[in-house]
Amino acid sequence: MELSFELIDKKDLEIIIPFIQELMGNQYSDEILIERFSEMFDQNYECRGIFYQGEMIGVFGLWFMTRHYAGRSCQPDHVFIKEEFRSMGIGKQLFSWIYAYAKKRGCEASELDSYVSNHPSHKFYLNEGYNILGYHFVKKGL
Repeated sequence: MELSFELIDKKDLEIIIPFIQELMGNQYSDEILIERFSEMFDQNYECRGIFYQGEMIGVFGLWFMTRHYAGRSCQPDHVFIKEEFRSMGIGKQLFSWIYAYAKKRGCEASELDSYVSNHPSHKFYLNEGYNILGYHFVKKGL
């Protein structure tokens, strides 16, 4: 299956919103997501679409940072593939591409977060060689 991982420009970010809504269970309005993603595009973040035969079948983001415990790293974020395209080896192809791209950008590690309830992703990430190092905590309402 030949895939391409195309950069999404900030001016086109509306095309990713339906994917993010499905990933997040529609818990945020389109307006909030557009506002947040607009800000993210101005940080060390890039967004890419996953394309198969000209159709966008998924989306993912990449954060680039340096961490004291990991060095220069790439963090895949909000990885989402349409349900009808899952279990076809796309995730494996995607992460192979991410690792090669991150290495070209000078990264020595990849790290990510996964929702506690997303058990299929945990199995995938463990099979990819990720180790669970801790918990990610969030406090809202500051």
